Amino acid sequence: MQQPSLTLGVEEEYQIIDPETRELRSYITEILAGDHLVMEEVKPELHQSMVEIGTKVCRTPGEVRSELVRLRGTVMQLAARNGLKIAAAGTHPFSSWITQEITPLERYMGVKQDLQDLAQQLLIFGTHVHIGIEDRDFLIDAMNVARYFVPHVLCLSTSSPFWMGRMTGLKSYRSVIFRNFPRTGIPPEMHAWSDYEAVLDALVRTHCIPDGSKIWWDVRPNWSYPTLEFRVCDVCTRVEEAVCVAAILQAIIAKLWKLRRDNLTFRTYPGSLLEENKWRAVRYGLSGKLIDFGKGEELPASDLIRELVGWFIDDVVDDLGTRAEVEYAYTILANGTSADRQLATFKRTGDLKDVVDQLVTETAEGVDC
Repeated sequence: MQQPSLTLGVEEEYQIIDPETRELRSYITEILAGDHLVMEEVKPELHQSMVEIGTKVCRTPGEVRSELVRLRGTVMQLAARNGLKIAAAGTHPFSSWITQEITPLERYMGVKQDLQDLAQQLLIFGTHVHIGIEDRDFLIDAMNVARYFVPHVLCLSTSSPFWMGRMTGLKSYRSVIFRNFPRTGIPPEMHAWSDYEAVLDALVRTHCIPDGSKIWWDVRPNWSYPTLEFRVCDVCTRVEEAVCVAAILQAIIAKLWKLRRDNLTFRTYPGSLLEENKWRAVRYGLSGKLIDFGKGEELPASDLIRELVGWFIDDVVDDLGTRAEVEYAYTILANGTSADRQLATFKRTGDLKDVVDQLVTETAEGVDC
């Protein structure tokens, strides 16, 4: 069995903000007009008020940091040419999905045609992390086990407590909106790559989907690249949060490879149980409890994240050279996620425009633009 390369690739989706009104601005086609070089790295998304970036293939979280700083800076400069700002958060605090324009490209108009108002409502922004795994059967094995840690990582990334001007009471409302799409959530457990191929072939043959890119599980085999793609996270507001999430996910796969190499593994659990933990992450984030299914009891989410970082992956992070990036999770645990900070700002000022200003400022932290 081939040892995985453990390469990293990160995609982030940003909000285009009008600095006067603090609302979303449908402007992506104008921002990118005529700049074909930039469009290799900065791309439109479903809504015109959204812009997506993707890093090059990286070997380390340090390279990911450099790429995110560079790409955020590029997007901020492009937006600034039109007097606009960029913010990274899973939802906009008060803009309405009803008034947003769909990007007039064939692929997005097709999504709108297929999914109707569900597509229009999908005004959400995520971080996607790719981990290079070339052996297909190990990729499926890793997906099966990594499902367990999806809620833990989501807890660290929550950034969507508001929706259409309302305080939702959830830390990741983005997750709720995306759950309305078909083929989302925790993936089913599979025994081999052939199981995945059978599911994919059946869906394509019966005209449910054109290809694997329309399977939107929280963690999935990527359709275009030999990677396991984690799609569960809200977009991380600060660069360091995104780097931390990428480092943790890389370390989880490294640990699973080490176990597999030694003919060991980590126990898998039914998707119905894992969905309970995901709901807790969506609802409470770091302030709630997750279920330790091995012990059969609920424990503070912060304790189980410390166990993940300080015990489960601790023996691989030094080999990877990523201890500093992984242990940034302790800073998130101490200071809260973007969702926690947004709620604190709103509690202090009572003004969602102040929340948007905070998001714009934090998105630019450490970025030379």
